Amino acid sequence: MNEAQTKIAIVTGAGSGIGRAVALELAAGGWSLALAGRRPAALQETAAMTERGDAMLCVRTDVAVEDDVAALFAATVERFGRLDLLFNNAGTFGPGGVPLDELSYEAWRHVVDTNLNGAFLCAQAAFRQLKGQSPQGGRIINNGSISAQVPRPHSIAYTTTKHAMTGLTKSLSLDGRPYRIATSQIDIGNAATDMTEQMQRGILQANGELAAEPVMDVADVARTVRHMAELPLEANVQFATVMATNMPFIGRG
Repeated sequence: MNEAQTKIAIVTGAGSGIGRAVALELAAGGWSLALAGRRPAALQETAAMTERGDAMLCVRTDVAVEDDVAALFAATVERFGRLDLLFNNAGTFGPGGVPLDELSYEAWRHVVDTNLNGAFLCAQAAFRQLKGQSPQGGRIINNGSISAQVPRPHSIAYTTTKHAMTGLTKSLSLDGRPYRIATSQIDIGNAATDMTEQMQRGILQANGELAAEPVMDVADVARTVRHMAELPLEANVQFATVMATNMPFIGRG
């Protein structure tokens, strides 16, 4: 990708895990990036890994705060002039292993505010920018998780928000058609990150047992996101599931 073809992306949750891996993969492909997250030091660590400091913008962002999201998109356009991709990735699982009847409303709201309201705010800001810029259009890729399809035990807040992400993706896809805005969703299962470390030691299964689960290299997720991102706008991977081959998903429960 030469300078004339340089694409501009915003990656939320870019300070660790899937967000960091995707940021590094896009940077390796010549993209310029706005890295968003709540921990500035972690964002700077991600930027330093790319060896392309001039093409990196780190913006401290809480995606659940409307003013933070507005500032993120304004800073991105001021620095780079336009936007081609939002990887809508920031999220939290919430308190793990808490039975439904013991989950506090505060904990529920935190997960909903981050995973759903935050995803909406970022998607809305991206939609406005992609619709209004010239040339018009671009792409939004939402991080759904396989919990958008099937739940784990004691995960009602996370699972609910990820099911809602599928509706968000479909509505964005429909509403974006007139403006060359393509929207996709990637559902990820057991990528090896800090968030999934417990799975390798043993995690609660639908039958009540604890079992270790296989994981996959997060770089394989990042390569998939890059493939989706670099398609021409006339083509779209609407939904993709990328998972550790032998994890309990098909036939789960």
